[in-house]
Amino acid sequence: MLEIKNLTCGYTGNFFVQDINFKVNNKEIVGIIGPNGSGKTTLLRGISRTLKPKKGAVILNGEDIWQMSFKELARKMAVLPQGINPISMTVEEFVLLGRIPHLKNFQFFEDKDDLEIAEECMRLTDTLRFKDHLMTQISGGERQLVFIARALAQQPKLLLLDEPTTYLDITHQVRILDLIKRLNRELELTILMVLHDLNLASEYCRRLILLSNGRIFREGATEDVINYKIIEEVYKTVVVVEKNPVSAKPYVLLVSEDEIKTNSPERERK
Repeated sequence: MLEIKNLTCGYTGNFFVQDINFKVNNKEIVGIIGPNGSGKTTLLRGISRTLKPKKGAVILNGEDIWQMSFKELARKMAVLPQGINPISMTVEEFVLLGRIPHLKNFQFFEDKDDLEIAEECMRLTDTLRFKDHLMTQISGGERQLVFIARALAQQPKLLLLDEPTTYLDITHQVRILDLIKRLNRELELTILMVLHDLNLASEYCRRLILLSNGRIFREGATEDVINYKIIEEVYKTVVVVEKNPVSAKPYVLLVSEDEIKTNSPERERK
């Protein structure tokens, strides 16, 4: 589905991600993790064509994304950036923006098919019930669901998400990520997302890419990336990694400075 080849991109005189290589297979859920400033958002912007690469290529279904038109790319890849400000339009109007890549030449208004697709996307995300509400009138968690509905309205095969659970409480975090997992399963969407929370990344992603200082530090299955030695080396903090008693996925426990002083060096860690 997606192949990143020797990608280097960033901002002039500022931070770059360098020599990035990885693949995302069809129907996978892959997470990008790493400390603040490690290049997660920069990498996602390079993959989504927001940033032009200094070198390397982003290949989507065998084609360089920079050789595609914007409309062609938007029909294959949808992006949910972080920090989208609410605008004064209804939820339904906002979701219909996702149909723009599919409008025919000289088609200035959505037709019946567009309206039906938008309605189905709102149903899938449980936002149909407030389709006539203004975006400014709904909660942050509800807006995030609407952003996903708009992305789905593009009918993409690849969905890129930049920290989709930021600033949400645990109820909405689980709701959003459960939805993403269900969309992956039911719509066969391929998902690549940046996640700040290591435990959410471990629980919901099949594979992880760990960035450090603009480069890939480790890539692989969740249990191969989330272990205390790797996390301590990259994040520069003491942790304990256990298994979630329900899912058996790795779970990161933080250790306070007082506990470190009290229990070191005898404490046992997994």
